[in-house]
Amino acid sequence: MKQGLHPLTMIALVAAATLFGRALPTWTLSLATIAASNALIALGIVVLARTGNVSFGQGLFFAAGGYGVALIANAWGLTDAVAQVIIGAVCGGLLGLVIGPLIARYSGIFFGMLTLALSMVLYGALVKTTALGGSDGFNVGRPSLFGMVFTDTREADFMLYAVSVVTTGFAGIAATILFRSELGLASLAVRENNLRVEYLGISANRVITINFVIAAVFAGASGAFALMAQRHIDPQFAYWTTSGEFVFVAVLAGYQSVAAVFVASMALELVRSFSNLYLPNTWQLVLGVFLLCVILFLPRGIGSLWVGNRRQKRRATAATSIATEEGAAS
Repeated sequence: MKQGLHPLTMIALVAAATLFGRALPTWTLSLATIAASNALIALGIVVLARTGNVSFGQGLFFAAGGYGVALIANAWGLTDAVAQVIIGAVCGGLLGLVIGPLIARYSGIFFGMLTLALSMVLYGALVKTTALGGSDGFNVGRPSLFGMVFTDTREADFMLYAVSVVTTGFAGIAATILFRSELGLASLAVRENNLRVEYLGISANRVITINFVIAAVFAGASGAFALMAQRHIDPQFAYWTTSGEFVFVAVLAGYQSVAAVFVASMALELVRSFSNLYLPNTWQLVLGVFLLCVILFLPRGIGSLWVGNRRQKRRATAATSIATEEGAAS
């Protein structure tokens, strides 16, 4: 039996969340846009984590998407937000196609550290490339939408919010369908025992590569959102601390639920924002305590709050049905 919400229900939720942005304050729109962007790349990490591998270098594809969009926007004057998201996703995906087959041969800590090393290689190259602004980076113009230019700050923020929520929402729907598919189930099998998967005639490396490319596509699109929100790009996009934030969100969410990724990303941004406001000198400590509390009390992530409850209810229902059938038989 299929679990979770129906795709049409999720589409309705995405539409409702988009319209709800009209009632939000301007500062909340910016916060929600960042949260949606981070949720998108963290969702890719969750997709990859279902194979038992975690990438500590998603900043590589995050920066590839951002720099690809920025260069094309400045060279050709392409400012449409939807086109920029597509370009960012394509840049991240193409880089993932090149790296994926090579890195899929590794697993565990070797997989994570290799992705981190590749990300830092790109960071070092960007810092030394003066044509791309070096360590200072460069600016891009204000994004538009289907030819409409938004001069009002409130409308511009809402446009970015709407595009980010719709894109991340549909990515979440696609990930939900993926988790229920043959590839999604094979990913969990690879996580448990990749050798037995090979005996079944399924290539574990191929499964990992596909999930890796999907994560790269999500990261590239997220880089486009970050570029549009900041209108500036620099090598910090590829730095290891940037990648660490995305892993932070993925750890908070867990790998059992897509919705948990969005909840975890928004929770992180709220904690970061308010701790930075009221405890400006110790906000990193607050984030660390927050993460430790989640690890201690929710070791499987925020998603275990409702996923675990659903499983317990199904088990209780199944036990009741078996007891009823045995009673009737006797």
